[in-house]
Amino acid sequence: MPLVPRFLNNTPRCGSSAKQIRETPAPAPVLKSPQLAKSASIQTESSPSIFSNAFTLLFQNTSLIVLALLLCGTTFAQAGVRVRDLVMVSGARDNQLVGYGLVAGLAGDGDKDPIYTKQTVANMLQRYGINVPATTLSSKNVAVVMVTADIPAFIKSGGRLDVQVASMGDAKSLQGGVLLQTPLFGADNKVYAVAQGPISVGGFTAGQGGGGGATVTKNHPTVAQIIGGAIVEREIPTQIVRDNVIELLLREPGFTSASRMAAAINAVFTNSAHASDATSVKVRIPEGIENTPVDFIAHLENIEVNPETPARIIINERTGTIVATSRIRVSSCAVSHGNITINVASTLDVSQPSPFSNTGTTVVTPRTTTEVTETKSSLVPLPEMPTVEKVAAALNSLGVTPRDVMAIFQAMKQAGALQAELIIR
Repeated sequence: MPLVPRFLNNTPRCGSSAKQIRETPAPAPVLKSPQLAKSASIQTESSPSIFSNAFTLLFQNTSLIVLALLLCGTTFAQAGVRVRDLVMVSGARDNQLVGYGLVAGLAGDGDKDPIYTKQTVANMLQRYGINVPATTLSSKNVAVVMVTADIPAFIKSGGRLDVQVASMGDAKSLQGGVLLQTPLFGADNKVYAVAQGPISVGGFTAGQGGGGGATVTKNHPTVAQIIGGAIVEREIPTQIVRDNVIELLLREPGFTSASRMAAAINAVFTNSAHASDATSVKVRIPEGIENTPVDFIAHLENIEVNPETPARIIINERTGTIVATSRIRVSSCAVSHGNITINVASTLDVSQPSPFSNTGTTVVTPRTTTEVTETKSSLVPLPEMPTVEKVAAALNSLGVTPRDVMAIFQAMKQAGALQAELIIR
């Protein structure tokens, strides 16, 4: 059976519609004599039917063209999301690698002589035939680090991986350092890649610390990366087809999205897909192309689906970030939100004895003042709001801050007026 998708929609596209509605313009009348021209002008003046018919035909054609363009625009507006952007193929997953190594050349910014750093340096020197006691070594130019990487599926031996390097000791900065050869292990304690090379730090530390000194630090100078710094030494075996069935795993699980995806695939490859649960959609490879699963998956990934977007609000209290989807709804309720500000100030007063007094000593006494300020607020009724735009406009009209909006959303959820999933990070 050839790999030819069966499309159920036979509606003509924009190009074919334009061809069907094209009309051949009528040829202009040719007047062969002045008498005929005169009679034609008299007939035109006496009967306007010719111009009426022409304007009617032009209006009909223009209406058809506008209708066709609107239909095409609707088709483009309703375009869905590709399957490849919504799922991952079961078995084609990444694996994590980790390693323990040394970064050298830190110009005094390395570890401050911890015992494990000295022992690591001594072990490395022993590999090269140099035997020295660990206690005699200095590690100010060296830092012990943990190296991590993700190895994707299907990568072959000799491929390159990006690695992240993080200081494990008390080094000030990894800037200017070089990662020495570090084996990267998988969960099965086997070496799958080896990392090495100069590291790139996205920050810096400058200045002298301690008393009387100032230090300027930007970002995290103890975390770095090496782009393409690891070489794959062993390929991870991967199996994506089992009994001529490919399993698609949704990145955002949902019964509606899984059902729509199965229906969209069946519209192209008849009776080949079914949703087994909210996460997985199993697709059987059609007969005749079992030996070319890559081509089948390539066609499968380009099928478009309209996924279901859940009603969800994400709140991050650490950063003050609020993200809401367009499907949230708020039932009719009333909101009153006030602010309470508490100021606590502590000052030191000096109590001295009277002038020319031979008794008493000067005493420093602390004084604490507390001030509580509560702003006035009124109870504001909010009507039913079916869209996120109306919810945002109603909350902005209250003049509240993002952190106040977080508290209002939590109170609405407890009152049952918020029809959305509330997630607090």
